Amino acid sequence: MADDFCNFFDAMTAKYTFKPTAKRKYHRDSTMSKAEIMLIMILFHDSGYRCLKHFYQEKVCKHMRHFFPKVVSYNRFVDLEKDVAVPLAIFIKKVLLGKCTGISFVDSTPLRVCKNQRIHIHKTFKGIAKRGKCYMGWFFGFKLHLICNEHGELLNFMITPGDVDDRKPLEYKAFVEFIYGKFVGDKGYIRKNLFQRLFVDGIQLITKLKSNMKGALMSVSDKLLLRKRAIIETVNDELKNIAQVEHSRHRAFDNFIVNLLSAIAAYCCFPKKLCINVTRTIDTQLALF
Repeated sequence: MADDFCNFFDAMTAKYTFKPTAKRKYHRDSTMSKAEIMLIMILFHDSGYRCLKHFYQEKVCKHMRHFFPKVVSYNRFVDLEKDVAVPLAIFIKKVLLGKCTGISFVDSTPLRVCKNQRIHIHKTFKGIAKRGKCYMGWFFGFKLHLICNEHGELLNFMITPGDVDDRKPLEYKAFVEFIYGKFVGDKGYIRKNLFQRLFVDGIQLITKLKSNMKGALMSVSDKLLLRKRAIIETVNDELKNIAQVEHSRHRAFDNFIVNLLSAIAAYCCFPKKLCINVTRTIDTQLALF
């Protein structure tokens, strides 16, 4: 899948890219293709290794040499990672993401880039990462906003600085473009204007009520969906503890993006995902006029 996509991507890029007339090339082409780099990054996040250098030198260069005959040095591989950021993002968006089924769950999770004690001396993401607050307290880094269906498949994602409100991504049309039906979130997504805007687009936002809010009527099916909102919490847990989407060893912003995208791609390729068994029935209630 990655190889076929990269061939199509390179063909379309060459078609719409301006070709200079200079004949002299100052940089030679890499011996490894973009598909091989993408595949190695995705395999790393599904391998159980905690360090990319150990995985590349021990697993790829030794035991998987027959799959990657033209491997490069580790330092060269790290330099080539940034070249696959754009094709990897498009590969996830167009190939790996699931389809909306009418029931969707939304949530955000913090991505810490350093410990709180090192915020003032952190240099890698200075001016990019921001301080934010979640249910576990203050942090310094980014937020990963996710939307998934009842099968545990990711429908869309967005990366924002840590100080961005959880409701802000829902205001962008591209983030909820393919979403319809029930849209379940936590109390942080409560906003009257947001509910009305989504309802006009065919999306019913379902959240629990805060303690200082008046009670409202809610169907039994909506209450059951609120109880099953833990499915997206499980998705966040697998992304952090299995796919290693969060760690504090980044040395460049480009490689941070590639690491994040490859972790999301690895989760999309998991053979088993947590799902909810939903049975859809026709409403047979009587209506009086």
